[in-house]
Formats: sequence, C-alpha cells, structure tokens
Amino acid sequence: MRDVEERTVGRSGLRVSALGLGTMGWGTPGAVSDHHEARDLLTAFVDAGGTLVDTADVYGAGAAETLLGELLDGTVAREDVVLVTKSGRGSGRGSRPDTSARALLAGLDASLRRLGTDHVDLWLAHAWDAATPPQEVAAALGAAVSSGRARYAGVADHSGWQLATTAAASAARGLPLVAASCELSLLAPDHADVLPAAAHHGLGVLAWAPLGRGVLTGKYRGSVPPDSRAASPVLAAWVEPYLGAGPRRVAQAVATAAAGLDASATEVALAWARDRPGVASAVVGVRTPGQLRGVLEAGELELPAEIRAVLDELSES
Repeated sequence: MRDVEERTVGRSGLRVSALGLGTMGWGTPGAVSDHHEARDLLTAFVDAGGTLVDTADVYGAGAAETLLGELLDGTVAREDVVLVTKSGRGSGRGSRPDTSARALLAGLDASLRRLGTDHVDLWLAHAWDAATPPQEVAAALGAAVSSGRARYAGVADHSGWQLATTAAASAARGLPLVAASCELSLLAPDHADVLPAAAHHGLGVLAWAPLGRGVLTGKYRGSVPPDSRAASPVLAAWVEPYLGAGPRRVAQAVATAAAGLDASATEVALAWARDRPGVASAVVGVRTPGQLRGVLEAGELELPAEIRAVLDELSES
C-alpha cells in the first residue's frame, strides 16, 4: 500500500492528504469512545502518510477535540497533522446556527483550548446563519487568520449560493477563502451546486461521508449490523435517511461495479467521491484500525472512465 496522495486545497498553497480522517464519532458511545481507540486510528493514519484530520466543536459536544488534543500532546507530532476544525453550528435542543463574530471567535478560542494548540491549519464557519450578515462572518474569519489562530479559512455545510456569498464577502476584505466542506457521495446530491461554486471562487472541497454514511459499503444491504452506527442510539438518526429503497438500489449498483472491477464497494464509492473535480480530500470516519486499513487500501483504486460515467449518471438521477 502506497502512502496517501497529497493535494493542494483550491488555489491556496495548503497541502493535505487526499484521504482525511474524520472525528465526528470520537468521544461518542457506540463509535470511537476512548483514548486507546482514537490513538490507534490516528497513529495508523499518520504512519500511512495521512495528514488531514477533521473535527468540530460540536462533535461529541467538544469531546472529539479534547480527545484529539490529548493525542497531539505526545502520540502524534502536531506538525505532522493538518488540523481542521469548525465553529458556529450550535448544539443542544432548540439550538440554531450562530455565526456572529462573537460566537465564531469564542468558539475558536474554546476549540484551541481543547485541542491544546495555539492555531489550527484550517478553520471553517460550520453553517449558514441567515441572521448574521456575510460581511460579519468574513470579518471573523479574517480576524482569526490575521491573529495567527488559523492559517486558512473556509466554510462548511453551505449551499452553492451561500458559499459564493461568503466567499465574495471574504475576498472583498482581502481574505480569499480556500476550502468548502460538504457531504459528497453517490447518495448526497447537494454537490451539484456546491462544486461549481467552489471552483468559481477557487475553493478546494473537503468531501465528508463519501461512503454514504456507511451505506455504500454494502454492510446494510441485508440487515443492520449490531456494531454499526445505525444500531447506535446516538448515531442511528444520522444513518436512517439513507436506509430506504432508493439508497439500497444505489448501493447495489456500486456493488455490481465493484464486482466487475474485482474491487470492494468501499473502493468504488470512495474513488468516485475522491476524484470528483475540485475535491482536495475525502474525509472518512472509521471506528477501527481494520476499517481504516480498508479505506487506505481503497485509496489506491482509480475508476475507469466508463464506470465513472455510469456512476455520475446514477448520482444525478
């Protein structure tokens, strides 16, 4: 298995691994719940040449950042990791996104304390907040970069027009954004407007859940495995929208393509998302070192043009 490919993010000089390690389930019962599990995952990822590690202040209500911060204090060198975090989504019952400068910068400072570092490599506004002017979001992102608390800035979970609006406001202030994080898989059609908007504004895409929240691996085709996210009381609602008849048909098509290529469904689904135009990194959340090995091996597959064309058509239907 070769080391993970490295790519630049958009029109910036930031370089990241083409496969990223996601930490949404860190510190969550039924996922990566303790220090030892997280340590094994992060060590194996970095040893394989992975650099991009993606987290957020709402993951595990801060537990993911705390766990990651503990591992960056001796287990893995901070300089070996491209650290990405996000602020502004809000958490708890009845919460709403809050990307005011007050909330964003307070969120970043809290993240830095949990992560045990004085800066993150990439900081993202984690939601669109209709109550906050985009110029204010741009000002907060710029303040983080100018103060050194973030090296680069971007947005996450924005639609195409929302991304374009914030990117234009930031560029007008002299801070070009470099990245947009969005869900991107054969089961997530939102990329249809995000990818062109990101390309127009020079942003690289961080594609999260490229395996369709696990559904495209084929593990849910027969039943719900007892150790899966769909069986977790905390994470089941996150997977449930992709367990219907339509997603199952897509998963079957991926399995058919994989059989024809003598590959796994994971390899096919991941390669499709990873190599979409503009994607800098496909961010995958895994729970075990075995799953991570499978994902790293999947990173070596390149889809034939005819298979990619069929899958492209499937994703647009």
